[in-house]
Amino acid sequence: MKLNKKKELAARTLGVGKSRISFNVNRIDEIKEAITKQDIKELVSGGAISIKEIRGTRTKKKRKTRRRAGSIKIKVNTRKRDYMTITRKLRAYAAELRKRSQIGQEEFKQLRKEVRLRKFKSLSNMKERVKEMRAEK
Repeated sequence: MKLNKKKELAARTLGVGKSRISFNVNRIDEIKEAITKQDIKELVSGGAISIKEIRGTRTKKKRKTRRRAGSIKIKVNTRKRDYMTITRKLRAYAAELRKRSQIGQEEFKQLRKEVRLRKFKSLSNMKERVKEMRAEK
């Protein structure tokens, strides 16, 4: 028993897809006799034709960004970079003082050693040490 044309008519009448139309097996004779859209509507209200729920597709979960070299966010240790910037600044200042003859060669060497030992946290800290060195003389 092919009821494809009846299914198409029912789908057009009810505004749903053919796969959603289901016929009651016990009332197939009534369904075969249906010719008009009005007949189909009566069969739906009578229970001979039913409409299945929409199956739909499962919603896909959005993938989080992949964990690879470019997407790994970690706190970068900038200890070396900080050391380099402060050291370069302090050494340049010490060289400038020596060039202007504000400190001698021995004081310059002493300051360089203290810079290397990280005695100074900032340029102002080093300036205070230079004042102390001058006061000692």
